[in-house]
Amino acid sequence: MTPEKIVFDGEVASATFPGEKGRFTVLRNHAPLISVLEAGMLRWTSNGSVYEQKIGGGFVEVADNVVTVCAEVF
Repeated sequence: MTPEKIVFDGEVASATFPGEKGRFTVLRNHAPLISVLEAGMLRWTSNGSVYEQKIGGGFVEVADNVVTVCAEVF
């Protein structure tokens, strides 16, 4: 999601983020976390397809198998 709109809403198998301290991947049943995101590429897999979105930074929250991202998108 961005401050203006939701870019994707659905189930994913994995998501990889450009974290402040390096790239990291979130899978099902991941431990809860909140992280700052840096500019880079956000990647996720859904229904066997891989998607990419260039972001300019933001943050991600993971809790109870729900991943919420708020980021500037290009």
